[in-house]
Amino acid sequence: MTGLAPLAQIAAQIPGQRDTISVGVGIGSVIAVVCSWDRNRSILWAILASIFSWLYVIYFALSRRPDE
Repeated sequence: MTGLAPLAQIAAQIPGQRDTISVGVGIGSVIAVVCSWDRNRSILWAILASIFSWLYVIYFALSRRPDE
């Protein structure tokens, strides 16, 4: 994890700034994967949806069919 150390040091140097750098899966990615899996049942589409996260969530909400 050598890439995170410089970022943490930069964040620590900003006065009054909390350390908001985190590593992990965001809620947008989780929602996108669940929506993609529910619609497509495809691991490939779920992975792509997680990459685009919130863009896919918005697309899913706008393109949703009435019977879903």
